Amino acid sequence: MTVALDLARQALSEAKGDALVTVTRERSTMLRFARSRPTQATSIDDLTVEIAVLRAGHVGRAATNRADRDALTDCARAAVAAAQAAAGRAGEGHFPGFPSPAPLRGHHGFDADTAQLDPETGGVALRAAFDVATRRGVEVGGIWTVGHVETAIASSTGVEVNDRVTDAFMKVIATAPTQRTGYAAQTAVATSAIDAFAIAERATDKATTPSEPETIEPGEHPVVMEPHAVSELLWTLGETAFDGLAHAEGRGALSGRLGTRVVSPAINLSDSPRFHSTLPRDFDAEGLPKAPIPLIQDGVAHRVVHDTRSAAVAGGATASTGHALVPGGQAFGPRPTNMVLIGGGAEDEQELCAPIERGIYITRLWYTNVVRPADTLFTAVTRDGTFLIENGQITRPLHDIRITDSALRVLSHVQALGARTTLTSDGEFYGRRSATGTVCPPLRATAVRFTGSASQT
Repeated sequence: MTVALDLARQALSEAKGDALVTVTRERSTMLRFARSRPTQATSIDDLTVEIAVLRAGHVGRAATNRADRDALTDCARAAVAAAQAAAGRAGEGHFPGFPSPAPLRGHHGFDADTAQLDPETGGVALRAAFDVATRRGVEVGGIWTVGHVETAIASSTGVEVNDRVTDAFMKVIATAPTQRTGYAAQTAVATSAIDAFAIAERATDKATTPSEPETIEPGEHPVVMEPHAVSELLWTLGETAFDGLAHAEGRGALSGRLGTRVVSPAINLSDSPRFHSTLPRDFDAEGLPKAPIPLIQDGVAHRVVHDTRSAAVAGGATASTGHALVPGGQAFGPRPTNMVLIGGGAEDEQELCAPIERGIYITRLWYTNVVRPADTLFTAVTRDGTFLIENGQITRPLHDIRITDSALRVLSHVQALGARTTLTSDGEFYGRRSATGTVCPPLRATAVRFTGSASQT
């Protein structure tokens, strides 16, 4: 057994009654750069023990960074107090109890060389990006980050599991003398898969197109979206359509629609935690194994994801699908964390553009916000590489423009998908490192609603 699992057992012995302990060890490094210079280096080596206890259907949680017995005892008491307070305020809760053990299947998400967190690897990546910037007359900024996270869980129901994962991410935003910008990024389990030179070149290509940006009128336009933009659509669906708690309570975008066609027949979407190019996990926050879940097949809505709490609310034979984000479930419900959209037959983005007489090419979206969850209505702004498509060719740069549309509606207008899929992720961590990613191809959609320039509200 590992040190982390031994510590989880010790903490469990301090908790009374139904309890679950999570021990997380994070080691990570992040290098930031701007204007083709290093600006910040951050290194984290952190151990966290979280104790969750169940009282009257409510789960209380408390955490500590210490591993001595007194700290574990105090943490357990704080968790009990939180659970009792919740029960006192709200009465009997919906959480039925922590799950029993189930066999795990393993995954490919750990790379021993990456786990060394060699800072020279990051230095080499930054130098490659800076060399591209100097040669091509641009400035580059972004981040390079790598992490190794070990997670162990022990519970009063007999769960004892342990997992180790690594992840690496680099993004580059190139800025030309004209102030136009271009974006490219790469995510992988191993640092050896990150090609800093290629990332910087792709970002620079987008920033250095020769003509001046133009403005396109609001309205419906055909689009070609790169994978980083497609992933924003899918994450919007994760929040609005596949949340099992919202679905059970009749608030979800797919409530009453499972088994019906909701998007284009070209869409085949699953949550696949062991897909070959994803960032896999062996189990969820309650120690249950993660398994593939078909979400949409041939455009037909099939499943939503559940944790133990949402499954109890749904009732009947509904069971957790291994998607708990915290022990006891997040208040907003579970989320798919390893979505995979299967590719189509188009060789690349250029082939996707070929049938479009006049449309918009989108590198990525930002400031994505859900407006009406039940309708999957969202708003977002294009960024770092928005171009006009004319007569099947990517031609002139465009000023960034706002999208206000339904994610399901956009996907219902998908005509074609690229053959190659890409692992995309945010790569920014402002709390506990829990790297997740979406695997998806570029796509062409015939009608997306644009509502004005990026500066308009």
